[in-house]
Amino acid sequence: MFNTNILVTRRTSGAVAQLIVNPVTGNVIVEFNNGYAYSYSNVSRRAIINLLAQPNMSLGFWVNNNCINAKRTNTLSLQFV
Repeated sequence: MFNTNILVTRRTSGAVAQLIVNPVTGNVIVEFNNGYAYSYSNVSRRAIINLLAQPNMSLGFWVNNNCINAKRTNTLSLQFV
């Protein structure tokens, strides 16, 4: 089975340090600049593809609209040791 996780190209963001998306499963991992990381499931696959297709889109704006404030998503807090 192929790994379909994609590290989104780094963009200037006041909130998001790193973003990993999976357009096949609808999963997203967000690492914020404050060190906290969250995994989101059931994220819109269409929104993920749109993010990948538009390199100038704000990562913070995208995460707020499609992960944090989307009623359809499920959230899991991640801790790194």
